[in-house]
Amino acid sequence: MANELDEMTGPTNPEGRDVHVIEKQIPVQIGVGSLIFEIALWAVIPLIGGLALLTGALPQDQALAMILLGALPGLVFLFMKINALAYLRKLQQKIQADASQIDNYLEQRVVVLSNVVGLVAKAIDLDKDVMKSVAAYRSGRNPDAARNQASQEIDSIFSRINVAFEAYPELQAQSVIADAMRQNSYLQKEITAARTLYNDTVGMWNQDIFAWPTKQIVAARAGYTTRIPFTASAETKAAARSVFF
Repeated sequence: MANELDEMTGPTNPEGRDVHVIEKQIPVQIGVGSLIFEIALWAVIPLIGGLALLTGALPQDQALAMILLGALPGLVFLFMKINALAYLRKLQQKIQADASQIDNYLEQRVVVLSNVVGLVAKAIDLDKDVMKSVAAYRSGRNPDAARNQASQEIDSIFSRINVAFEAYPELQAQSVIADAMRQNSYLQKEITAARTLYNDTVGMWNQDIFAWPTKQIVAARAGYTTRIPFTASAETKAAARSVFF
């Protein structure tokens, strides 16, 4: 049997294809089938036991045992749902911790850039808008909806500072400024790693809330939705395709 996907002879797209993250949260939903499934776990075996007792199809003690113990599957599933809810809540806390780590690195980066702006401004006439932009991000804490945008804005601010830094070779000779730029480079790598960790956790969440039956039923009744991972801006994507050398 031939491979369904053959990278050697299969159709290809020489021009390549750009991909985008869909900015949409999907709510978890369950249908009537899930409700029937839960009812069946509690009721099917006791009903069979009751019918067997009424019709005499089974000895009385066996029929009574089926009635009394028949609810065990439902009870087990109840504990599974409790564990699933606890798991999803822990996963939410991990997502928050990962997001907070990104905020911490962003805050450190803003502090470094603020120091760079102050040092560079003393040597050259730096655009005042750059200084105002850096000051606007000194708070360090961003809501989920604004975290991605804040990160992109900080990247844009740094690129403007870097242009000024490269335009004046004498600035590069100042050890304090050079050290600050190295710190910025290090923090950018940490931010990238933190984003990857955050996206991995978000991906785990988005898969787990649709794991039927236990987690999906719990997630649907809790009103959970998928989460949107970190994304690169159109400006960043365009810059990544530019010629640097």
